[in-house]
Amino acid sequence: MSKSNTAASNTLLLRRQLAELTKHPSDLICCHLGLVDDDNLYEWEILIIGPPDTLYEGGFFKARLSFPPEFPLLPPKMRFITPMWHPNIYPDGTVCVSILHAPGDDQYGYEDAGERWMPVHTVESILVSVISLLSSDTPNLESPANIDAAKEVRTDLAGYKKKVRRLVRKSAEEAYD
Repeated sequence: MSKSNTAASNTLLLRRQLAELTKHPSDLICCHLGLVDDDNLYEWEILIIGPPDTLYEGGFFKARLSFPPEFPLLPPKMRFITPMWHPNIYPDGTVCVSILHAPGDDQYGYEDAGERWMPVHTVESILVSVISLLSSDTPNLESPANIDAAKEVRTDLAGYKKKVRRLVRKSAEEAYD
């Protein structure tokens, strides 16, 4: 397939996934999504509503999903714009979940190739994974993206929870401003 045919196919796939999630939102994910710019299908903005019965309940978290031209062969990158405090979210907001890692073996040995990105994954499966990350009572502390948050979970869980609740309140206030 030529490069232009591949790009057209990738664009069609993204357009289809956006239309599907917009028209028929999943019961598994509570979010709103759209394009950052109507002329660029490779940059999506997402608003994730904090999952019920979690530390993040009541929060409104803005994020960006940036797709590479090679999508779906390579994964997109997801970054929260809203400040987050979580061991598996880098301080700059970049989400660290297995399915967003490039396909193949993990050079550090933390993940099996089957846990990493595969072209069968969809935007919905990414969002389900991120919601699951926020819903988990036990974040992955083995290879944290945010070392300070991971350390706080280990040494001062009450302080960690208080910091998250503060960010949730702030995100809700800013959503209504």
